[in-house]
Amino acid sequence: MTDLVADAIGLTLGGKRVLDNISFAFRPGRVTVLLGANGAGKSSLLACLAALRRPETGAARLGGDDVQAIDRRVRARAIGLLPQSADVHWDIDVATLVGLGRFPHRGRWGETQADRDAVAAALAAADMTAFAARGVERLSGGERGRALLARVLAGEPDWLLADEPLASLDPAHQLDVLARLRGVAGGGRGVVLVLHDLHLAARVADDAVLLKDGRVVASGAAEDVLTAPAIAEAYGIDVEIGHTPQGHRYILPVAR
Repeated sequence: MTDLVADAIGLTLGGKRVLDNISFAFRPGRVTVLLGANGAGKSSLLACLAALRRPETGAARLGGDDVQAIDRRVRARAIGLLPQSADVHWDIDVATLVGLGRFPHRGRWGETQADRDAVAAALAAADMTAFAARGVERLSGGERGRALLARVLAGEPDWLLADEPLASLDPAHQLDVLARLRGVAGGGRGVVLVLHDLHLAARVADDAVLLKDGRVVASGAAEDVLTAPAIAEAYGIDVEIGHTPQGHRYILPVAR
């Protein structure tokens, strides 16, 4: 696996500088969380990493190559994106939706046993096996989000990028998804997440990039980045930081 690198990325949207000289090396085998207040540039940075947006300056690089220049099929096998929107515009069942994640791997002979095994594993990982035959339109928002996560997992990308993957999930499924994403990283692949919940970020992140107004406030190991002073600068809030009896780090907002 190779690093996914933000190399001095700059981006302007609607006349506003949303990313300003962002540089960071995302490493395989680790979960990196992008954090910051609304409008900080998190989703824009993720879109640049996924080649959905072309930076005006700098580049997102995979193995040294500009992601924009990588063959689309090769890039789709290397980078899987779970977008923030849970919209699905086809009236299909969940298994078919998840199977779409295998398209970059399929050759001239169509679906293989490896494809079927990957879909089954992804459904199980997202706790969606029981919903495999259900139409997507009949799912709740949280169930739809898990189905879309399963679609990305089925593609077995080297890099899994997710924008607010915990949105609409109940607490139990939030913990399940975090555990699955940690498992993806534990298998040697890279995971980059946009999150809003500081506590859950502290629980899952190996590394963190803290943004404010399109610039990096702090980046590096999560425990070094997610400090009270850095969080106060990025969010304008005071927090309490500690550890649960189980050893999990927590971050609790206490005042503006």
